[in-house]
Amino acid sequence: MIEIKKLSKTFSLSKQQKKEMGTEFKGSTIDAVKNVNFVCQPGRVFTLLGPNGAGKTTVLRMIATILKPTEGSIRVCGLDTVTHGMEVRKKLGFLTGSTGLYDRLTPDETITYFGRLNGMEENLIEKRKKELFDLLGINDFAHRRVGKFSTGMKQKVSIARTMIHDPQVVVFDEPTSGLDVIAAKSIIELIRDCRKQGKTVILSTHIMSEVNMLADDFAIMHRGDLIYNGLFDDFKNVMQEKTLEDEFIRIAAEHDKSFA
Repeated sequence: MIEIKKLSKTFSLSKQQKKEMGTEFKGSTIDAVKNVNFVCQPGRVFTLLGPNGAGKTTVLRMIATILKPTEGSIRVCGLDTVTHGMEVRKKLGFLTGSTGLYDRLTPDETITYFGRLNGMEENLIEKRKKELFDLLGINDFAHRRVGKFSTGMKQKVSIARTMIHDPQVVVFDEPTSGLDVIAAKSIIELIRDCRKQGKTVILSTHIMSEVNMLADDFAIMHRGDLIYNGLFDDFKNVMQEKTLEDEFIRIAAEHDKSFA
């Protein structure tokens, strides 16, 4: 489970960043996330929708202990992400669309390394690695260096890296970004499998078809604010527009009026 209460994140801006904000901007900080509250339950997919710059990735990085909240709290499996960061990381897997891998290592070496990093015993690493390589179709290139791989191949290795320690909580941040249809489908199937296993899953995306396919619980972020949070079926029942895309645009426009 993930429990988020009154979560905020404020960033200080450099002179260059303030200049890029335009002449009308007079502050020295920006509020990326503002007083956000939600809960992600085991065995369900909590889908976080929003445009680029909405604050989604900042929230997920705070959940993953990469960033510390300015205010509020995050608990993962009952553990506070600030005071028990190491324990949280052992229970959490984090997958993004940007596959940052070591080019000079092979998939076999990479996954072994991350298994050891998570404190796993060697026999368990080998068992989990075989399961994941079979599932993801990595065996054909398991002993080739990652640097020459396609984006889809790299993402498969990233999935294995994310899942090697069998985490209870899995965070997906735009995981299908830039992938072809076949590679994207493997991510979708992984998310469904995590739900079947009773894992806590949070998915950030701006792809509406993924929301329709996967969402159990649903939230919309815009300008750092959480502007909707509830069951996805309930949201569909009260939509005023015919499509999810149009309804999202309508809700975002309504929110923007408060800044006018």
